[in-house]
Amino acid sequence: MTSAFVFDIDGTLADTPSAIAGLIGDVVRGLGADPSHADVLATVGKPLEASLARLLGTCVHDTVTAEAAARYRRRFTTDVLSRGPELLLPGVAEGLDRLRSAGHPLGIATSKIYSSAHALLDATGILNRFDTVVCHNMVERGKPHPDMALRALADLGARASRSWYVGDTVTDMAMARAAALRTVAVSYGVDTAEALRAAGADHVVADFPSVTDVLLRGTPFTARVTRRAPARALPGTSPEPTGALS
Repeated sequence: MTSAFVFDIDGTLADTPSAIAGLIGDVVRGLGADPSHADVLATVGKPLEASLARLLGTCVHDTVTAEAAARYRRRFTTDVLSRGPELLLPGVAEGLDRLRSAGHPLGIATSKIYSSAHALLDATGILNRFDTVVCHNMVERGKPHPDMALRALADLGARASRSWYVGDTVTDMAMARAAALRTVAVSYGVDTAEALRAAGADHVVADFPSVTDVLLRGTPFTARVTRRAPARALPGTSPEPTGALS
């Protein structure tokens, strides 16, 4: 089996967290809620309906939650996707091309639903760089459980011990560690470098070119001598925090 690289999208490949947070905040305020900016930002990268329900004080299957999700998805195209390739973080397109040129299959494991993930990757012009796109609605359990990462590895014909996951949240790190993947965390996304290190990230970097350098330098065997944080218990014994920020 080969080595592969699997990525999160929001906050890792695309500079979407601020746009998504702004849209979510606008939607829930339009339905009578008044969450803080920090509460709204904390929902980015988590499943949509549960995040909206938390902010609205409703339940996931409530009609108000459904209306909020519908409003969000109607506006996602105009408010987020319309920005196209400018959403890509610096060095992402070039870095993905370097990784592919080196012979490594690439995948996505994201808390978005498939239609939204596909649309975002297409709008930013990087969809064709990936050999598989695994989403929240394609597995039984989302992050922090390992299901999405394991499905991506199976699709790519890759071994976990030779592969890596790249993400920007503590939940990303938990999923990757549960799947026995090595991890690169980016500190320019949702969670801080300190939180990512505490979550057990093998490497924490500040830009995508550094992601590319770590992956190429550390694959497949030299990574075994790089520093690894102590193993931590998987915080996944409670239900997944919620549905895809589409």
